[in-house]
Amino acid sequence: MRRNGPGTVTGSGTGPGPGPAVAAQPQAQPTAPAVGGAVREPLRTEFEFELPRGFVDESGTVHRNGTMRLATARDELVPLRDVRVRENPAYLSVVLLGRVITRLGTLMTVHDGTVENMFASDLAFLQDFYRRINAEGHTRAAVSCPHCEGAFEVELAGSRLGES
Repeated sequence: MRRNGPGTVTGSGTGPGPGPAVAAQPQAQPTAPAVGGAVREPLRTEFEFELPRGFVDESGTVHRNGTMRLATARDELVPLRDVRVRENPAYLSVVLLGRVITRLGTLMTVHDGTVENMFASDLAFLQDFYRRINAEGHTRAAVSCPHCEGAFEVELAGSRLGES
């Protein structure tokens, strides 16, 4: 068999000569063992979240559940050319979040204007969420119980108590 390009294989596998082009079947990627023999989790590129308050659209609908994807280098570079960011560097996070939030409730599109009109507590949540998934690679936070001071981790990606 001969690979002609992305996703195509020629040759029937039953004899010499070219056969019909056949779409290659995606192969399951084996999980690579990490250091110490543990199995590495597959790369996640999108993370679900739930806003503390929720974005209220022009019709009064509250949108709380959404999805954020991992940022690319381009996502972090393009906003630096934005005039609003040049005039006010604090605007960088608004433009950046507008690029990486892929879904918010039932909104058709999410953009920097959407993020600009969010409550401050939701913006702070999204900034922290962005930092966690892009810098730390996960959405867990180490916390301690205020009563017994026992340390444990909580999942920040929008899961509710009792869900797995």
